[in-house]
Amino acid sequence: MKVVILNRAQLDLLAGFWFYEKQSPGVGSHYVRTLKAEIDSLSTTAGIHRRVASYHRHLVRKFSTGIYYAVEGDTVFVAAVLDCRRSPNWIRQQLR
Repeated sequence: MKVVILNRAQLDLLAGFWFYEKQSPGVGSHYVRTLKAEIDSLSTTAGIHRRVASYHRHLVRKFSTGIYYAVEGDTVFVAAVLDCRRSPNWIRQQLR
């Protein structure tokens, strides 16, 4: 399957990078590398993850992050990359 990261999800990755980079230099880069590898893995695992709202959610436990995606035909569209430590109401609002 082909994996497409939508603009919104790219902005989420950038926000996550800066959050972790402020915590400790270098951690932001590690965050992005880890999340990109998990996103790439969706090319073989898409559709097996629990559905939340109208998306599948792949959990990345290392960073308490959810990758929200939809599968259409042979393409995976990554719609959002969100911190699961945030309020459930905030997450639902981001997924609208």
